[in-house]
Amino acid sequence: MHTYRRPGHLTAFQLAQLQQKLCTEVPAIAAMKSETVYWVFTQASFSEQQQEGLQALLEGAVLNTPENSEALPPSFPQSLRAQRGNPEINTQCVIVLPRIGTLSSWSSKATDIAQVCGLPIERIEMGVAYYLALSSPTLSAIERDKIAEILADRMTESVLWSWDELSMFSSAESSAVQSQHGKKRSDPEVDILSKGSLALQQANDSLGLALTEAEINYLVQVAQEQQRNLTCTELMMFAQVNSEHCRHKIFNAEWCINGEKKSASLFDMIRHTYAVNPGGILTAYSDNCAVLTGPLTDWFWSDPLTGQYGYHPEPMGIVIKVETHNHPTAIAPHPGAATGSGGEIRDEGATGRGATPKAGLVGFSLSHLHLPDFQQPWETVETSPAHIASALSIILEGPIGAAAFNNEFGRPVITGYFRTFEVTVQGKTWGYHKPIMIAGGLGNIRENQVKKQSIEPGMKLIVLGGPALLIGLGGGAASSKSGDELSAHLDFASVQRANPEMERRCQQVINRCWALGDNNPIISIHDVGAGGLSNALPELVHDSDRGAVFDLNAIPKADPNLSPMELWCNEAQERYVLAVRREDVAKLQAIAQRERCPLAVVGEAKLEKQLTVEDTASKNNAVHLAMETLFAKPPRLKRDVNSEDISGKQLVMQTDDLEKTLHNILRFPAVASHRFLITIADRSVTGLVSRDQMVGPWQVPV
Repeated sequence: MHTYRRPGHLTAFQLAQLQQKLCTEVPAIAAMKSETVYWVFTQASFSEQQQEGLQALLEGAVLNTPENSEALPPSFPQSLRAQRGNPEINTQCVIVLPRIGTLSSWSSKATDIAQVCGLPIERIEMGVAYYLALSSPTLSAIERDKIAEILADRMTESVLWSWDELSMFSSAESSAVQSQHGKKRSDPEVDILSKGSLALQQANDSLGLALTEAEINYLVQVAQEQQRNLTCTELMMFAQVNSEHCRHKIFNAEWCINGEKKSASLFDMIRHTYAVNPGGILTAYSDNCAVLTGPLTDWFWSDPLTGQYGYHPEPMGIVIKVETHNHPTAIAPHPGAATGSGGEIRDEGATGRGATPKAGLVGFSLSHLHLPDFQQPWETVETSPAHIASALSIILEGPIGAAAFNNEFGRPVITGYFRTFEVTVQGKTWGYHKPIMIAGGLGNIRENQVKKQSIEPGMKLIVLGGPALLIGLGGGAASSKSGDELSAHLDFASVQRANPEMERRCQQVINRCWALGDNNPIISIHDVGAGGLSNALPELVHDSDRGAVFDLNAIPKADPNLSPMELWCNEAQERYVLAVRREDVAKLQAIAQRERCPLAVVGEAKLEKQLTVEDTASKNNAVHLAMETLFAKPPRLKRDVNSEDISGKQLVMQTDDLEKTLHNILRFPAVASHRFLITIADRSVTGLVSRDQMVGPWQVPV
């Protein structure tokens, strides 16, 4: 392993912002510097030309050798001592690097680029070294924990406190990774047969399953009928598949309002427009997206067989989708909003037998912003829950996450909205403390690809996309719980992390498949979202009324220590699941190889409606359930509510100071300029946008 270092990872502004945040928690920090660190894994020696090429890729980073290692760390403590006349300033190094024993999404992109450039490299990883100037001799354990929480993402990164500890990172890439970082985690059973519902309730709390009392009683009955205890993998899978997030139980609930039983559910009302006016709609409420009849036009794409671009006159179906990603954005705004957009893009691509996304939208509804030292007349005391990000941090970080994902994937965000709202009624404040984050978009699909085909026994089941990581575990259940039930640790673990480059590669594979028309190897496709493979793969075969057998150890993973539950249920981005005829597997593998997109055959469809996940390493079944057990129809929820008569205050229009009133209106977030949401991204990427969001001689944002 070779280490390369480049001073100045953060800009002066970013560093000042970060230092201010750190000093709030650890006042002993007097100043800080940063540098980018690259770790290059190779068995070969570089020629002079290759060394120059590598340094160019790494933006001039210098190889860390005994001769220059002393020159690279910042010498700013000495200048601070002179400046402040304080000889007691010490330095603490903090190195943030990808979680030890895992492969980062950045590494997969960087390694590919280096190898395409002809460099004999096995892997490149990137991290950050921070140097903290301290007015105290050392940091306490509590202070170190606070610093690590601010500087690193504990789900995807590790923190080292000296350069000497780097040997841990280097050895993690050797065969010693299992012994040094712990062997593969086990998949314990829950002792339902002995302890009954009490054991399930304990698992429900510790794993964050969000099971209802009826579901707990149902699972106790399942265990008793099968005369065996259920595994944690089976329980986590059941919880995700049957979560509110996936099954929409409240939207399908039976409502009684003011003693009057309503004939229609919320979903019935949503579907009503389609029911009374289905014209021009090819599919709705039955796939990842709706599809509208499109115009007859000249499509422009490359023929997968010849590689030549050309026009193809045929109807262009319009794919549309809007969804929310509220819970993850509330917990971790940047990755939450990024994966919200990523999930919506995957939904478009996984419509029918494959479609292509074209343009997106992003929207946010928040409580009042409470800008520091800028109190507004409509704001009262900030009351957002401690475990949820503030409205200000959400609007500062969330839009950048969504914009960055869309841009790196290669889709323009050309519209959206931003609103803030709070109101106090009878002493209770209502607002969007838990935000609304909307991700939407439209794309195109060939009309002969709109309908998924039936999966037949013997067809191969495939995972397309990145490897499994311990991120996004239990997201479906976590987002289905009410705020007062949430555990901060389980919340953070449930948030996915984005990998738009991997999703772009997957989409390139999908594009080449649908371009084959009747020879498309994809029979059916689903994106991997809430619940991970534990939801997507069973759903894939359930749509065709089939069962399946899966090999747990065939699933690609970037962390060798994942337990069966973590491997089967994590929501690591960005992946799709496909059903393909046995004879078409080689064709799909060739397409994926061309696009440098990982692909793995993980199972096979079966006629018997049984779901089996084999752990060939332990020679046990992580899952062995009937499909009807997993997709059980729960008792329909009933909601009995009454309206309340609330007398609000009479609106009084104060016009004695018209200028002040007008000023307040114009600076209210819903009215004020949204330029900051528009200029954070390339709005014309792909070259298909005919009208930019900045118009006129003064480039007014619209």
